[in-house]
Amino acid sequence: MQRLLLVLFIGIQSLLTGCSSKSEADHSPVFIEPTETVHEYTFAVHPLHNPVRLFEVFNPLMQYLNQHIADAHFKIEASRNYQAFDNKLKHEAVEFALPNPYQTLIAIEHNYRVIAKMADDEQFKGIILVRKDSFIKQPSDLKGRAISYPAPTALAATMLPQDFLHKHGVNIQKDVDNRYVGSQESSIMNVYRGNTAAGATWPPPWKALSEERPQLKNELKVIWQTQHLVNNSIVARKDVPEALAQQVRELLANLHTTQEGREILAKMHLSRYELADNQSYQTVKDFIEQFDQTVRPL
Repeated sequence: MQRLLLVLFIGIQSLLTGCSSKSEADHSPVFIEPTETVHEYTFAVHPLHNPVRLFEVFNPLMQYLNQHIADAHFKIEASRNYQAFDNKLKHEAVEFALPNPYQTLIAIEHNYRVIAKMADDEQFKGIILVRKDSFIKQPSDLKGRAISYPAPTALAATMLPQDFLHKHGVNIQKDVDNRYVGSQESSIMNVYRGNTAAGATWPPPWKALSEERPQLKNELKVIWQTQHLVNNSIVARKDVPEALAQQVRELLANLHTTQEGREILAKMHLSRYELADNQSYQTVKDFIEQFDQTVRPL
């Protein structure tokens, strides 16, 4: 009898020990390695287009960067007008930006550095549109008339056309009614609707809008083209890690080497991006100084 009780006691003890071990195992703390935080970077593009079109054109580039840079997330940011974009640069409000060459000089003065640029410099020029049924034949015919432009600080679409007219005998400050209408598309549509005698823009917006609305080609024509300057830049704020800026720089410079990249570039009417630095915009600085002294103050 005593032997039987001893066997039962040992069995019960073994069972209790097993349950205790299982319970301890079930409730043991589990340590999970914390995941690395992905930092978000804002990429502001100057008003090349209205906000809807700008998102359609440039958001694929943001997606491309996000696919190839694991520890960063890029988002596109539009601006309601040129002044709003300029203020973002002056207040260092975004990490990356695509400014026009004049705005590039502003960016350099406000803690940004150039890391790349759009190629196809020969396309960075102004064009002046008139209606095909217009009486305008030479620049002097615009005296006393209204001309539409996107904004005072639009280099290709405003400053270069104004410089062209100045060199052909038109006093920009006295002879014409300058109307800054907010966007490239609006400048084109103002001349199409007859609100202005001429409208200034630059090739990519004119090509994109006229392909979307073929009636524009039927009723408008490019009457003059200006000289060209260095194309738009890509800038990074100086506190952006150098390794990240270098990744963005290399991805942009090699974008044209892949099928996906070429499709992204086609939406921009651009052949490729290329490497650049602050010194690449010295010729723009020289032009701006001349423009400020001879055409109109900035």
